[in-house]
Amino acid sequence: MTDELGALLRRLRKRVRLTQEQLAERSTVSVRTIRRLETGRSTDHRLRTLHLLADALEVGTEERRQLTDTLDRAQEGAAVEPPEPAPITPDAAIAPDAATSAADPPAGGLADAAASLAREARRRWQREEGHRRVHDPFPLPVRWQPVPAELMDRPENVQRLQPGATPQDLNLSGDLRSVVETYRSIASRRLVILGRAGSGKSVLAIKFALDLLAAPAAPARVPVIFSIGSWDPTTTTLRDLLVGRLLRDHPHLARRVPSGSTLAAALVDAELILPVLDGFDEIAEALRAAALETLNATSLPLVLTSRRDEYARAVRAVHAPLVWAAGIELTDLTVEDLTAYLPRTDRLVAHGREGGGAGGGEGAGAGVWNAVLKRLRVRDAPESTRLAEVLRTPLMVILARTMYSEAPGKDPEELLDTARFPTTGHLEEHLLAGFVPTVYRRRALERADAGRERRNRDPDQAQRWLGYLAHSLSQGTHDQQDLAWWRLSQNLRVSTRVLNTVLVSTLCMAVAYWLVQLLVTASGHVEPTGLGPSVSYGLLGGVCSGAAFGITYFALAVFGRTTVVPSRVRLRLSAADRRTGRRPLRTFFTRFRFMLLGGSVLGVGYSWAVALVSVLGSEITLSHTELMKIVLINTLLYGLIIGLTAGLIFGLLAVFEAPMDITAAATPIRLLSVNRTAAGRQLLVLAPALGVGVVLCGYAVVHLFQGLLGTLLWPLEGAVLLGATGGLGGAMAYVLAFTAWGQWLTLSRIWLPMTRRLPWDTVAFLEDAYQRGVLRQAGAVYQFRHIRLQRHLAQSYRH
Repeated sequence: MTDELGALLRRLRKRVRLTQEQLAERSTVSVRTIRRLETGRSTDHRLRTLHLLADALEVGTEERRQLTDTLDRAQEGAAVEPPEPAPITPDAAIAPDAATSAADPPAGGLADAAASLAREARRRWQREEGHRRVHDPFPLPVRWQPVPAELMDRPENVQRLQPGATPQDLNLSGDLRSVVETYRSIASRRLVILGRAGSGKSVLAIKFALDLLAAPAAPARVPVIFSIGSWDPTTTTLRDLLVGRLLRDHPHLARRVPSGSTLAAALVDAELILPVLDGFDEIAEALRAAALETLNATSLPLVLTSRRDEYARAVRAVHAPLVWAAGIELTDLTVEDLTAYLPRTDRLVAHGREGGGAGGGEGAGAGVWNAVLKRLRVRDAPESTRLAEVLRTPLMVILARTMYSEAPGKDPEELLDTARFPTTGHLEEHLLAGFVPTVYRRRALERADAGRERRNRDPDQAQRWLGYLAHSLSQGTHDQQDLAWWRLSQNLRVSTRVLNTVLVSTLCMAVAYWLVQLLVTASGHVEPTGLGPSVSYGLLGGVCSGAAFGITYFALAVFGRTTVVPSRVRLRLSAADRRTGRRPLRTFFTRFRFMLLGGSVLGVGYSWAVALVSVLGSEITLSHTELMKIVLINTLLYGLIIGLTAGLIFGLLAVFEAPMDITAAATPIRLLSVNRTAAGRQLLVLAPALGVGVVLCGYAVVHLFQGLLGTLLWPLEGAVLLGATGGLGGAMAYVLAFTAWGQWLTLSRIWLPMTRRLPWDTVAFLEDAYQRGVLRQAGAVYQFRHIRLQRHLAQSYRH
């Protein structure tokens, strides 16, 4: 039967004149799977795979039937709901489409990685769900109904039926408890979740991921939530987006597999990741249509969340909804929901605020919300209608709860004041404006969850700092959401960042010169030169070297290469590891070429420093011609020496790099700590390595050009001094100016606090904002609790 399928598939492919690679690109089925099908080596293929190939080959009804008839009778019964691949467990085999070859990772390796990722994702989202207090006192009701027909694909396409088959009725109504059941009823495994801003889409996405991971039958694909608000589909493919986010949030997935790709890419390619794409509506408006077209070009099972209007406009722009996808829309909260929820959030009633008990209802036990809830039941009153319209989403209910249930002395009856709040917009802005001051207006010291005392910050200062962070995310073509510690300084002007690089590098090189001079003078190997000349020569050499570093940074900025990311690697002792699929020579030369150029620029700068020191300190008068000749020769030699040294050292370090282990799973604070340690280790390795490299490369270059450029001298004592100074100063300057942690330290921890845009204890401030509920964590980055809060703070900061 497999031979019959292979012959039929080859004939259909050759008829339309497609190669296996072209068919793979058109169908989204891997080349490996197509090759196995055509050669008859796949004995357990899936019906969905054959449908994808049939669609790509544009075959007729009869030929499609011939393809599907090659399956056995058991598989033939799966026309309505394709069978799931085997569950992911450490010992599970990979599904047929993810079958391995000699060039791919073994099935057990991918299964182990997927199982580990599933455990980590579950722990992360359980912690985030608890932090958002979803279950305190109980989850707000989240219900849904089917979307209008124009926002959902045809039922027969959603159910992946063959031509002529009659679609079944789908039950697309439910609540928070049945989200996985609703998803599993969709044969295509593609679902769109629509709703108002703040209606609970992100919370539903978390609930979906947790319930799927907690199901008795382990999921075939690991649900991973990806915030896609910053996605530019014109420059980044969906696959690259998924792989990049996995690498950012799970650094250990950077390990290489035998095929040469990362473990993150292998998981995506093997269809072991179920993307939960959160925030389609936050993509720039001009890019949403392109994003929807990109998603329509795939058959990947996924979940997509969006506000309804933004999604509808994208659908009209491309004349099609998300293909094969069912759609649900979250419904509004009712007055009955508010009556059940809000009284139970007012725990101060037990201490006599209303003079009653702690229960709910219409009596005194309803506490501070009693009068408001009574008025809300008067449905024809304009003030109650307006307030009910505002409190129809969980976001606004949480803001109201924070301001009135958890802040003593405030009465929610003011929300019914139509003179103060004439429109729903005024009410929403009031709730947004009061959230941050409320959560920061606490007692002088509070006990954090970890048992440590938390600083009481001034609410106005905290709002200004948060406003700057929100404003920095809005600087660009569209709003960003990811508040990454390594990007806090990227919105500073290029001139400011170049100046920072010059100053930091100057200081590093000068300090290195003074330290080396102090040591060699104390050891008696060099005669003391006096304090004045030592300081002058150190500053002069530092300024020239700093200028060279600044030129290098500016050149990188011109080409858009100054955005550094946290290191995802650590140094290892062995460079030979065939299991990781690394190519040491390729890795070496890739890093060597880049650092050779940068090091050469620094060498030129150092040559000018040597020339100036020689002119100022020499008693011999040289003609302009002789001086220029010496400068040009030094420029060539020092450029080659320092360029070769940098290229060789950094190239060798690249060979000895290995991905972080799973204990480095990225939260913002953990990733910062890991990168601080990595930067320290880089400094300890680079300083002596660059020093020795300068000495050895200097001997090689001088020997090579000896006689060609006249008599060249490279005395051992001078070479060691140059190597020690250049190694220590160059290593410090590189770590502080060109690594993510270094830029964080010099710009985000020093420059931004000096200009009063951030506090001096930036790390503690961000973590405190997260603990207070203003920020949330999404893997390795922070995000504001909601995009509406972010935009409100940004607008307040600008005004």
